[in-house]
Amino acid sequence: MFVAGFPVGALQANCFLLAPAEGADCVIVDPGQDAVEPIEEALREHRLTPAAVLLTHGHFDHVFSAAELCRAHGVPVWIHPEDRPMLADPGRALGPAATALFGGRVEMSEPDEVRELAADQVLEVAGLSFTVDHTPGHTRGSVCFRTTTEEGGRLLFSGDTLFAGSIGRTDLPGGDTEEIMRSLKEKILPLPDDTVVLPGHGPASTIGRERATNPFLSGGGASFPTRGL
Repeated sequence: MFVAGFPVGALQANCFLLAPAEGADCVIVDPGQDAVEPIEEALREHRLTPAAVLLTHGHFDHVFSAAELCRAHGVPVWIHPEDRPMLADPGRALGPAATALFGGRVEMSEPDEVRELAADQVLEVAGLSFTVDHTPGHTRGSVCFRTTTEEGGRLLFSGDTLFAGSIGRTDLPGGDTEEIMRSLKEKILPLPDDTVVLPGHGPASTIGRERATNPFLSGGGASFPTRGL
């Protein structure tokens, strides 16, 4: 499997490209602000053809470039229905203080083809298979995507639900501390220790490492990370 990831935008949200191999169809996960140019460069360099855009949640730092990329390549975007309204109205999830940081308004539009994700759905796209875990708490429509490599490796695209050493903030509209803790307990912590966590911000980790060292997974409350929304 080919996996490439890089941070984009003012909030350095992680964007990922996945494909069975170089020169194949691929999926784009969370194309945020200023993501178009580096994505197009990576597509050319690795001879990849986009088949879909997958979104872990609707905050603009993860979805800002989705519409432009979908229209340019004629592909659909996948998002949970609870977060779909944010594609065209990102301000509804920011709150007044956060919106003010961006001049009072963030202009976005919904991609031409939007497909809605469902909990426990198995999504087959670009020759890859993803299991969709609905993990509300950071937002109502937050999801994680699980997939495996041909070699047996396990990958979790955790969005802003789980970070290395932290978890997603819950103080913005749609956030819920009890919900995110339930999502982590029921959907994330039961995963095998060797599952590689590719989060929405910051470095990669593993489930085993987070279970052993993440202070918010041992009785703490929700965190408020310095990066992301």
